[in-house]
Amino acid sequence: MNNNEILLLKLGEVVLKGLNRRAFEDKLMSNVRRRVRACGSFQIYIRQSTIYVEPQNENCDIETAFAACRQVFGIAAIARAVPCDKDVDAIVATAKQYLSEEFAKARTFKVESKRADKLFHLNSIQISQAVGGELAEAFPHVAVDVHKPDLTVYVEIREKHAYVHAPSVPGAGGLPIGMGGTAVSLLSGGLDSPVSSWMIARRGVQLEMVHFVSPPYTSDQALEKVLQLARELTAYTGRTIVHIIPFTEIQEEIRKNCPEEYFTLIMRRFMMRLAAAVAKKAGAGALVTGESLGQVASQTMMALGVTEDVTLMPVLRPLIGMDKVEIIRMAREIGTYDTSILPYEDCCTVFTPRHPCTRPKVEDVREAESVLDIDALVERALAGETWVRVKP
Repeated sequence: MNNNEILLLKLGEVVLKGLNRRAFEDKLMSNVRRRVRACGSFQIYIRQSTIYVEPQNENCDIETAFAACRQVFGIAAIARAVPCDKDVDAIVATAKQYLSEEFAKARTFKVESKRADKLFHLNSIQISQAVGGELAEAFPHVAVDVHKPDLTVYVEIREKHAYVHAPSVPGAGGLPIGMGGTAVSLLSGGLDSPVSSWMIARRGVQLEMVHFVSPPYTSDQALEKVLQLARELTAYTGRTIVHIIPFTEIQEEIRKNCPEEYFTLIMRRFMMRLAAAVAKKAGAGALVTGESLGQVASQTMMALGVTEDVTLMPVLRPLIGMDKVEIIRMAREIGTYDTSILPYEDCCTVFTPRHPCTRPKVEDVREAESVLDIDALVERALAGETWVRVKP
């Protein structure tokens, strides 16, 4: 590691905002500060659509800070860079020293320059030509190839310094957490709900989670699996609360009193009622589910209409048009796949009907559940709620 190394965080769609862009930038800066706090003392500031993360002493863990910043929503790309004087000789010397290992491995290279400081005496093309010519002499075994180089040397002329770096890596994208309001996500132990939670969080939404437990039909290991999924998500979302709601009585009452083909639909309706109650208490503006159209019987178009009939709150379904292959790919990318496939069942698999209704009518399902004391069941379930605060 170069002792002068810093991080350059390139803003994503925040730059497209209008009069409220400053609010988005301030929130993003706050989120970055919080995420790198455990990595040491860093000076963090923003200039020209780039956030600078500069270590203040040798004790800073820039490797961990780099990894943490890659998971901050709102950042489009990240580069590790070294600042130097705004002078061609200084830029060349810095590139030779900082990128010596990359040059040793490369057969071809090019220089790509960006002049954010318009007062600098050379334009972008002239900077690339001057720096590229010097580097070609310094590394004669590496040929210049402006079309498909093995190594691209990036030079940025900015307000205070010039910066030299190799190619950026992608950031998490999206919008800063906290700018999209709050929502409550129904988190099961499967593949879908962690991915849907991640996708909504990526739109800047602060999340709280709801999980339903049905002892003795579901185990302590199943609950721990869900809490682990929540922890894995907090790498992106920051700390969150998981509301744990007992669901055994509701499921047993449905099994005893309702037609079997409606078991799952009535169960889902209770989940929506309970999640909406938690959302109201949390000041949230929407519910989030991992439903994908047609994936299972309770996720047909008519079934989804029946499920959301019990709440006026918006129900966000980011996976609605995705297939299982895409969802699995995303679960792998965000790091939840291995936990999701652990063999501990959640309450959604309890009392599954043999022949579920796929084309239900709202009126029929309302009538089927009317034999239950819905308000009392909801009240008792909410009275048994516990919660866990989960941190990264």
